[in-house]
Amino acid sequence: MSKAAQDIILKPVITEKSMDDLQTGKYTFKVATDANKSEIKKAVEQLFGVKVDKVNTMNCNGKEKRVGRYFGKTADWKKAIITLTEDSKTIEFFEGMV
Repeated sequence: MSKAAQDIILKPVITEKSMDDLQTGKYTFKVATDANKSEIKKAVEQLFGVKVDKVNTMNCNGKEKRVGRYFGKTADWKKAIITLTEDSKTIEFFEGMV
């Protein structure tokens, strides 16, 4: 049973480094932790209508947080850096942010 593209690509990651990567055709997204590279590639191509060259993924560990004497931890998450092909169009969502 395959997941919907909206369940794989959760939200964009907006940081200084990810904004610098936009010039080279690299887009950063928070993705489902159980998604693999081929699922992520299909989901991005389906959602945004672009051609994906390669997908780099990394698991990010949550941080320890403390409120008074209570300790907790933010959730672990997975990040994907999508590189588009040279002839692919850009993702319009990021157009106004550069």
